[in-house]
Amino acid sequence: MNELTSALAAALPDGRVLTDPDVTDSYARDRTFVPPGRPLGVVLAESRDDVVATMRWASEHRVPVVPRGAGTGLAGGATAVDGCVVLSLARMTAIRELSPQDEIAVVEPGVITADLDRAAREHGLMYAPDPSSYEISTIGGNLATNAGGLRCVKYGVTRDSALGLEVVLADGRVLNTGRRTMKGVTGYDLTGLFVGSEGTLGVITAATVRLRRAPREMATVAAEFTSLRDAAAAVSAIVAAGCQPSMLELMDRTTLQAIDDWKNIGLEPSTKAMLIAQAEGSADEMAALCGAASFVAVSSTPEEAAELIGIRRLAYQAKERLGQCLVEDVCVPRSALPEMITTIEEVAARHGVMIATVAHAGDGNVHPVFVFDRGLAEPPEEVWTAADEVFRAALDLGGTLTGEHGVGLLKKRWLGLETGPVAAELHQGIKQVFDPLNILNPGKAI
Repeated sequence: MNELTSALAAALPDGRVLTDPDVTDSYARDRTFVPPGRPLGVVLAESRDDVVATMRWASEHRVPVVPRGAGTGLAGGATAVDGCVVLSLARMTAIRELSPQDEIAVVEPGVITADLDRAAREHGLMYAPDPSSYEISTIGGNLATNAGGLRCVKYGVTRDSALGLEVVLADGRVLNTGRRTMKGVTGYDLTGLFVGSEGTLGVITAATVRLRRAPREMATVAAEFTSLRDAAAAVSAIVAAGCQPSMLELMDRTTLQAIDDWKNIGLEPSTKAMLIAQAEGSADEMAALCGAASFVAVSSTPEEAAELIGIRRLAYQAKERLGQCLVEDVCVPRSALPEMITTIEEVAARHGVMIATVAHAGDGNVHPVFVFDRGLAEPPEEVWTAADEVFRAALDLGGTLTGEHGVGLLKKRWLGLETGPVAAELHQGIKQVFDPLNILNPGKAI
């Protein structure tokens, strides 16, 4: 240890600070290809007090701090910068409270998303946000990026379930935001401000989140289409008919082929897209609205439903087997989804780039994944060009650069296209209020 890290170790209980480069390097990046900087060390926080001590030390010595959950992010938001301390919150795993009567839980940031959902279901409740990585991603990471997921078409994104936060600020002060109640408008919405701020304003050490009644009966539909545009049109029809699906997921041929090559799901040669929909009660109306489908199946048991949804959850891992991935998540108005899907196909063909697309189709959130050769330091120029065209097309359709993954490092080059100079100035002003020394996750998100 050097003098700086020795002072940090002295401020924390034994074993909290790691400095061996062979160990710290494994904490330096998320799931992106972005090359990380070299951290001074890693703090394995186990309590709010550990975070407070770390931030007081960092503020005193002006050392950058990069907060980190499970490292499952897809935008480079938890990538280390040179000379930083990575603040890992993965050991803060307590569910401090779960109140069935109030339908809330108070959880620490290292709680795995699926574990909170399972704990809630013991009381007939559920935690609604459901990112595809829910078995490995943490609540803290979900809050940092305002993660969405498969159920957000009905229940909204993470911000819609966040009632209040415990946050350690850059100078080590502790701030409590929000409330335990379903309603509350006292003061500015600081909870909403921190959710999605990607660790640039403070370090979340606990969250009060809303739980919901778990549905008693769910029906699942899987429909195969010979045209991706037909599948997107079925999405529009299901939403317009008022079916209120809790899940409406779309996968293109490239994604399905990757899954089939891995898991042998029996993919038909003519299938160009698959739509997976889920809703309470009968699925007959949703199945009927997939009129252009070449094949439609409706689950008859919970096991069949889980198998169908499991296909969707395999999508990202299957694409990672094909090469390195630049994962994007533009979001457009639902009415523009067919046009967005068509544009992605045209861009892939024009530039000779492999783009595997999945979508949380019910809310217009499209994930075009640009696959390129392993071993490259970053995507080749044709991939960046294709990505640029996809981003600009989404904005032209009234959409946004990111629906749930965050800006991180990967999307900063396009940020000004969406926010404009006035918003950029306000963002920087807010950052200055919360982090005047610019030590919290510098260079990310804004």
